[in-house]
Order: sequence, then C-alpha cells, then structure tokens
Amino acid sequence: MLGFGGTPAQVADRRARAAGTLLDAGGEPLGAEPGEKWAHGRFNAPYLRDSLLDVGAFVETLETAGFWSRIPELYEAVRHALIGTLSGAGTPPLVMCHISHVYTSGASLYFTVVSDQGDDPLPHWDKAKHAASDAIADAGGTISHHHGVGTDHRDWYEREIGPLGAAVLRAVKDRLDPAGILNPGVLVPGE
Repeated sequence: MLGFGGTPAQVADRRARAAGTLLDAGGEPLGAEPGEKWAHGRFNAPYLRDSLLDVGAFVETLETAGFWSRIPELYEAVRHALIGTLSGAGTPPLVMCHISHVYTSGASLYFTVVSDQGDDPLPHWDKAKHAASDAIADAGGTISHHHGVGTDHRDWYEREIGPLGAAVLRAVKDRLDPAGILNPGVLVPGE
C-alpha cells in the first residue's frame, strides 16, 4: 500500500513511476480499496490497545530508521531482540513491522509488539525495549525517527551522536536556554 504527497502533478508522477516499478517487480494493482480501508481504521489501534491491556496483554510500539543497505539487518536485529527477551521471560510476543516512511536513502521501520504483560508490565517492557534499543544501535539504525528522543532514548541517542554531537547540542541549549529550564535532562546527554 503506497501513499504520495505533493502537488497534484507530483503525486501523479510519483504514482506512475511507483506503479511501473512495482509492475516490473511482479506487483499487482489492487485499486484504492485497501488504502481506503486502512485510512478508515487507522486510529482504531489505540482503542484495541486498551482492551488488550484489560485482559492482560500489552501492545507497544517502537520505531527506527536506517539506510537501505542496512534495513534487512536492522529489521532482523530488532525482531530477534524483542522475541528473545520476551520469550526468555516466558511471554513469547507477536512482533509486527511495517515501513512507515520511505526516502531515497532509506526507510523507517515501525514495530508493533503484542505480548502477555508478565508479572509486572513496566519492567517487563523496559527490558525488551532496552534490548531492542541496543539492537538498533548495533545494527546502525537511528534510535528514533518520528517519535522523538526524550528520556526513553537519550542514552542511546548519546551513543549514536557521539561526544561531538552531544557537545554541539549542549552548546545550543546553553545559548538558547542559559537558565536550563526547558526540558532539563530530556535530550542533551550528560545534562
């Protein structure tokens, strides 16, 4: 399922080029119905999540992005980390993934994980999320794509951008927020 943005002329051009590429690769056009169904129900998942929580399951998401050459390795690494960690805790998960954004240089992988909550759901997920975050870093992905960094990802973000990147962020924050009142400890490593 593909969607395109831009001016009407850009959308028409992108749609035609993508259709040609997909047909050449053995794709089959299914019309607009699958996309329309998806658009109609795309916001139902948060409500389903609440129902699953009520019966002892949890549903969580995480996302990353990487260069095309690394996407298969990145996918496998994150999937393996999630399945290994949660299965090792006695709660084998269902791990789903889709490509949410496509670029010339790469794409964003968006994972959805469904598992039993275990005895204590917060530390249970925290352990799995840490394993997935390590896998993302080790496989050359970025720790966050469109969800942002924040405290959940800050330590891996520091690993990703390195000491120079952290120093640049610190310098910008010092210049723009000398009193340190804007989200202290959220983005800038070592703050």
